Amino acid sequence: MAESANEASLPQPPHLSDATLRDSAHMGGVEFGPKDATVISELLVKTGIDLVEVGMVSGPNSKDADLVLATHEAITPERSMTLVVVRDREQVKKALDEAERLGVRHIMYSIPTSEQHAKLKLGSPSAKFLNVLARSAISQAKERGFHVTFSGEDGARTPKERLVPYVTAGFEAGADRFRLAETVAYLSPWQMEEVIADLTAIDGSEIEIHSHNMLGMAVANSLAAVRAGAQWISATVGGIGERGGNAPLAELLTSLRVVYGDTRFDLSHLTELSRVALKGAGLGSAFQSGPTTPHAFAYELPGQLSHPEAYETLPAELVGNTRELRVRTRLTPALVRWALAGADIDVDVEDFTAWLIERQERNGAPVLDQEAVRKAAIDFQAA
Repeated sequence: MAESANEASLPQPPHLSDATLRDSAHMGGVEFGPKDATVISELLVKTGIDLVEVGMVSGPNSKDADLVLATHEAITPERSMTLVVVRDREQVKKALDEAERLGVRHIMYSIPTSEQHAKLKLGSPSAKFLNVLARSAISQAKERGFHVTFSGEDGARTPKERLVPYVTAGFEAGADRFRLAETVAYLSPWQMEEVIADLTAIDGSEIEIHSHNMLGMAVANSLAAVRAGAQWISATVGGIGERGGNAPLAELLTSLRVVYGDTRFDLSHLTELSRVALKGAGLGSAFQSGPTTPHAFAYELPGQLSHPEAYETLPAELVGNTRELRVRTRLTPALVRWALAGADIDVDVEDFTAWLIERQERNGAPVLDQEAVRKAAIDFQAA
């Protein structure tokens, strides 16, 4: 069969952004280094990816600074985008200061839109508060000259009557693009079309889809979003990413080629990209998506471990899996407190955290689970 024999109509060729170097930062136990960032970002650009998303900034002294700088050097800041966490006005100011220090040109605001995520992360489920915060954050960034994409974190579970006014307010504040984040895999392709159609109907909107793959529909949902008028798709190499992973880049690009006859991308780099990314992530030679893998319910943030219902449409126990801690060097006192809770171990958490980070870095950053953190605390007591 010829490549173009199965062509369907494509409303418009979508732009592609890749979140491998960013979304994996939220994946338990995965940490890329600057050398990985350089090779991966260069290969992505050679493939024809428009934008490489790298790193996360929430304030000064970002842990991802080296990744961001390495990517800027490899492919220029204009081809890069960095996530900026939004929690309150003063925190946003500090985060934008850090983004400017790193030479970032394009930011992607992470803003929780569902009531559940807003209450957990912003301290209030109020839609009015959410819209005011988004307007303020977007205005601050535009005043500094950033290109601004703003997200609807957990947007797939955000009701239309809450989501559409939020997206409208963001564009009115000057945002350049909106990303619907299917943070928790939730929608079927036909449901995704309906959600995206509501957003593309907003005057002046430019919409991106970022779909997770716990239910195995990330590529289908991404293509459905484009059918409904979305102009951008966010994917990751090998589909790697937190929980069940993201829309896998190779499957997405080959689907565009076979189904739509889209020949804009150089697919010859995809196998090398997967090899480099999987090796750098420490995931072996292949990444498996879905709810039955060891990483599907693995977390390295205390909020995820304490409030798993905010991140799971189905609990781990339902599929015979288990919820666990997986972390390398992204240790915080809050995470350590969670790991030690219920154990008869008395340590100064701040001092122990600093000691453990230093030991992890010295020993090559092996993956830690809860039991390993507790054993390390006993070692710390004896030191």
